[in-house]
Amino acid sequence: MKTIIISAFVFLITSQLYSQQREYNNDDFKIHKATVTHIPEMGVTVWEITVAGSAGNTTPVKAGQLDGAPVLGYVFPTNLNPTDVGFNATDGIVALALTSHPDFDDTPLWDENSDRIYTNDGVIWHPHWVILHQDDRVAGGLSVKQFNKADDTVMLPPTNPGMPMYMDSPGFPVTAINNTIKVVVPDYRINNNTNFNFDGVAAFMKVNTSNDQLPMLGVYDVFSVASGDLSLPYSVKK
Repeated sequence: MKTIIISAFVFLITSQLYSQQREYNNDDFKIHKATVTHIPEMGVTVWEITVAGSAGNTTPVKAGQLDGAPVLGYVFPTNLNPTDVGFNATDGIVALALTSHPDFDDTPLWDENSDRIYTNDGVIWHPHWVILHQDDRVAGGLSVKQFNKADDTVMLPPTNPGMPMYMDSPGFPVTAINNTIKVVVPDYRINNNTNFNFDGVAAFMKVNTSNDQLPMLGVYDVFSVASGDLSLPYSVKK
């Protein structure tokens, strides 16, 4: 009887998650264009994604725990090198992800909601550098690359959140106004490399801490892709 109750509970939670996942696939994540503009007199690049709806208006429904926690993201896959953003040389796609996730806070150095509490603002849209790689275990076909903690060849920026993944919490300012979400990145934080290609992706991700057969952070649904085929066709505007 206990097993039946647990199975029914798991089925209910899973059904709710997939229902919410479908609800997230709305105009707020229908990308019209993605741009990166270099402003040399300020020494920064401005990264922008424009959508059909209200950028950043839809945030995840809280799951109440880290395992299975939903993550929504506006993601810029690039052809930058991992070493440009502070990682060691490794295979994968360097991406700048603007994310929201109310169940946890992975930016311990930053207080995005300015309440002097540094551990309660995961739902506020914020940036991460990540290394993505192909992963057929999840429906979206991608996950954040993990590593063994004992691997002393792994290098992460000092602003990383302490997870065994190629992830950084750089603290760049993110703003979402009307149909555009944007982030400002100083040139020196990308090794002064302002000639790169990129794309724009809106996606649903999920955290896993209980199943070794699944990634810790996988992409489970891709709502839209700026180029339509993830070919990274766009270049930085001057």
